[in-house]
Amino acid sequence: MTQRIFIDGGVGTTGLEINERLAGRPELSIIALDADRRKDASARRDALNAADIVILCLPDDAAREAVALIDNGRTRVIDASTAHRVADGWAYGFAELEPGHRERLANSRFVANPGCWPTGFLALVRPLVLAGLLPVDWPVTVSGASGYSGGGKSMIAEYEGAGGAPSAFRPYGLGLAHKHVPEMQRYSGLRHPPLFAPAVANAYRGMIVEVPLQLRALPGAPSAADVHGALAAAYAGSPIVGVEALEDSAAMTQVRLEHVGATDRLALFVFGNEATGQARLVAALDNLGKGAAGAAVQNLNILAGLPETAGLRL
Repeated sequence: MTQRIFIDGGVGTTGLEINERLAGRPELSIIALDADRRKDASARRDALNAADIVILCLPDDAAREAVALIDNGRTRVIDASTAHRVADGWAYGFAELEPGHRERLANSRFVANPGCWPTGFLALVRPLVLAGLLPVDWPVTVSGASGYSGGGKSMIAEYEGAGGAPSAFRPYGLGLAHKHVPEMQRYSGLRHPPLFAPAVANAYRGMIVEVPLQLRALPGAPSAADVHGALAAAYAGSPIVGVEALEDSAAMTQVRLEHVGATDRLALFVFGNEATGQARLVAALDNLGKGAAGAAVQNLNILAGLPETAGLRL
């Protein structure tokens, strides 16, 4: 049966990427509004209620408004904003979060797409918490850099404007209260918020998320091989999340921001030094791929009962 899909905010950065992944799929019928009707509340209400699945690519307040416009008990929603990521009644749209989570998503009506930073963080940390290698009360730090497209139209304009890029590398979130932190803490299972130290790089897309660990200080002093084993077991057979072999990681001297390119893949690495008892866990992804549009399409496929990787760039 053909699924009717409406992307509310489909002309924004994420919406355009989603449209590209849905193009030419005969099992989907896209509901589109003319340019002069996209902000018309009545037209949007009709489209929202006519759809089987809605994807919201809107600012937080507009996303909440869109949900309120749905007056039937049938339309399913995937929200790419921050508005519902820790809200009651919303499933968290990271299918790889833990065993059984994909099935919970398939049976959910409301799904909150993860943030790009939490995607990399949770991919690295959640398996270690589940395996008992990382205590829930451990002081965890997460850092890295993202392409400026993650900041939306305003940041894209800032970096691509006539004045030139404002910086090659710019730390932000310096108030230590970034909007991604609540979902990082909640879905990792950590008792305390991680210390989140993000930065934006002078590159359009791509990102690196890093979690450093003092292995020698952890209970039982796990080795890098123990950590790698937990990650490899968690994502065994995944067509989307790959864990680089430990010996291959040992031969690497760098991981580039654009490691996975403009794809929907997520690549994980464990770099360890047994002499110092330290490790650096690294996730490489496209902030517009698995960090946004790719995740939304993956979730749409799960909700619609379609092959999970249909339309994805792998």
